[in-house]
Amino acid sequence: MNLDQFQSELAKNGIVLSEEQLGQFQRYFELLVEWNEKMNLTAITEQEEVYMKHFYDSLTAGMYVDLTKPIRICDIGAGAGFPSIPLKIAFPQLDITIIDSLNKRITFLNHLASELKLEHVQFVHGRAEEMGRKPEHREQYDMVTARAVARMSVLSELCLPFVKTGGTFVAMKAASAADEMEAAAKAIGTLGGKKEEVFSFRLPIENSERTIIVVRKEKETPKKYPRKPGTPNKTPIE
Repeated sequence: MNLDQFQSELAKNGIVLSEEQLGQFQRYFELLVEWNEKMNLTAITEQEEVYMKHFYDSLTAGMYVDLTKPIRICDIGAGAGFPSIPLKIAFPQLDITIIDSLNKRITFLNHLASELKLEHVQFVHGRAEEMGRKPEHREQYDMVTARAVARMSVLSELCLPFVKTGGTFVAMKAASAADEMEAAAKAIGTLGGKKEEVFSFRLPIENSERTIIVVRKEKETPKKYPRKPGTPNKTPIE
């Protein structure tokens, strides 16, 4: 995906970027490649692939979920900042918190935010299972997102404790997630959520499948969740 395609495909979906925003994406790409030589941030470093598989892919959330208001978003396990930093660039009014378990990624993100002059972004070093129990994070966010981090039954336990009642959990998945959703139904309900919508689509040009799952938080998550680090992955709620 070259720069013209990036702009035009986004514009077709209602996301129009200014010259300043395009400059931020270009600087993001440069820093990603530069820091990737020192630490493993991504296997994707070709410019056209980064723009397609990281930047455009992250921004698809803004095509299916209303991000025009100044809401608080928490991104769990964002790695090099996906999807929340591209969303922050395109929707500057968002207030973003990223939680990641690797401190060197947090160092990269702090540098990135400074270079891109991003405001209202916070980066927290920690495990989602532990941070989801802390009062400053538990049920404090309008929307929580995660991109291809784990199976839906596991992801629900990592993410739903952060969502305030009435807010949403938005999971970004690669291929069709019908089987995952069936297996995760009990976990989602147990944690206070209810499936609202599932959007399946294909990325332009390369045509690979993507699914965005929107779960509405209907009631508070029981106090026993999330369980200890590692437990959701070993023994998902089923």
